[in-house]
Amino acid sequence: MGVSRTIVVTGGGTGIGRALAERFRGDGDQVVITGRRPEVLEKAAAELGARAVVCDGTDPAQVRRLAEQLDEVHVLVNNAGGNTDFTDSSGDDDLEQVKQSWLANLEANLLTAVLATTAIGPRLADGGAVVHVGSIAGASGSGSYGASKAGLAVWNQNIAAELGPRGITSNVVAPGFTAETEFFRDRLTGERRQKLLEATMTKREGEVSDVVAAIHFLASPGARHITGQVLHVNGGALTTR
Repeated sequence: MGVSRTIVVTGGGTGIGRALAERFRGDGDQVVITGRRPEVLEKAAAELGARAVVCDGTDPAQVRRLAEQLDEVHVLVNNAGGNTDFTDSSGDDDLEQVKQSWLANLEANLLTAVLATTAIGPRLADGGAVVHVGSIAGASGSGSYGASKAGLAVWNQNIAAELGPRGITSNVVAPGFTAETEFFRDRLTGERRQKLLEATMTKREGEVSDVVAAIHFLASPGARHITGQVLHVNGGALTTR
């Protein structure tokens, strides 16, 4: 086992973030997980042996307080986010509501990464890594959620160039349909699930472990010359060239 690192995983209380924190803890790393729900976050931290810091990633003051509680950070994983349209049941014909819906997704999926990276950036160790969790929607299109993830992928190029001279890499891992997460908020129908499955080349659903493995690799010594990239983990549902 190598030297212990400090890993920060935003949105680390459930789903991909929690599984990733568990993977890093298995390496012997010190892990800090953040999230908005204290009870969920603290339960996960206790079970994993991680440190919990309650933080709403869209709030600059809370993100600033998070950064102030950290010393040297070796890996930052911007995992917080999700399609906020799933929690909004209002119509889309009112312009004020359209504005609020779009801002909600941009805040949840782009601004959280921007704020966390900006605040924690000075504490990142030379030779470290930043990994952002994107989405297949950022390339295939899906309203305000897709736009927010597309923005994340473009902004990643900027932050990779900014951090590169310090030997710090910055990449996006973009999952396709991944089972066993809270993403769809119980709105996924059997028909939709079957279509997502059939869209893959591998003819299987994505698993949280698939995404975790990709992020873990990009944070490893073997990925030190990979930066400014979007790595799609979707079973071939979307191909790149």
